[in-house]
Amino acid sequence: MVKTESRIRVRNDTLLTSSRNYVSPQGILEFYNFPIPSLPTASPNYQPSLLPEGVQFVLNTLPVYDKCIGDGDGFTAYVPTTDPRESANVPLEVHELVIARTQARKCRDYQSADALLSSLDEAGYKIISCSDDEVLARKYRIRMRGIDAPELKMPYGKESRNALVKLIGGKSVKIYVYDLDQFGRYVGDIYCNNLFIQEQMLKNGHAWHFKTYDKRPEFARWEREARAANRGLWASGNPEKPWVWRRDQRNARQDAIQVY
Repeated sequence: MVKTESRIRVRNDTLLTSSRNYVSPQGILEFYNFPIPSLPTASPNYQPSLLPEGVQFVLNTLPVYDKCIGDGDGFTAYVPTTDPRESANVPLEVHELVIARTQARKCRDYQSADALLSSLDEAGYKIISCSDDEVLARKYRIRMRGIDAPELKMPYGKESRNALVKLIGGKSVKIYVYDLDQFGRYVGDIYCNNLFIQEQMLKNGHAWHFKTYDKRPEFARWEREARAANRGLWASGNPEKPWVWRRDQRNARQDAIQVY
């Protein structure tokens, strides 16, 4: 009993001594021999490399889940917090949730652990299983820059989504982020396995060039090529434009509200 109390005092004294400076969440987990789901270490010396004009930052994602691809021009991606840019920006709240979940699992309190996972999701983070490890990752909603694909309820909507699934589903992608749109989505150019994904979607007739927001001449050329060859959605002759469809849907909802 005396030896046990002595060990407890030693542990407490060690923690108190460390806390005069800083006790990292990872240090606490290591101290108690808890497994760590790839908690990031901040990188204060991280300096971003030179980026193309207009690019705010670059995301290197984990493999994209098929179910996270909403349609032909948007998807949800996860970036591991071991990435230098992410590691320095993980909120303290998220660190605490990860530690609490680890402790709950250690005690086999799986109900609490699942509830903490939900709280992590609400905070914009997710613990993802990769091989035999768990990775803490940040969630990003992505809007592909310069193209507009049919909505799922439109003709060719499912085909467009399936085309994007074939290109990026189950694969890691690199995203050059240019902007944040009004819906909280990160707008960017997508690359996967050395392919420029917007180029593939346009050339194969799976999307329109979104001329209102993007003036790149190559995008217009790729769309013209697909039209001329009757590829994808252009095989129907005169497909409905998604921005017109969305406008009509909004107007119909407003009319319904006024009638009510």
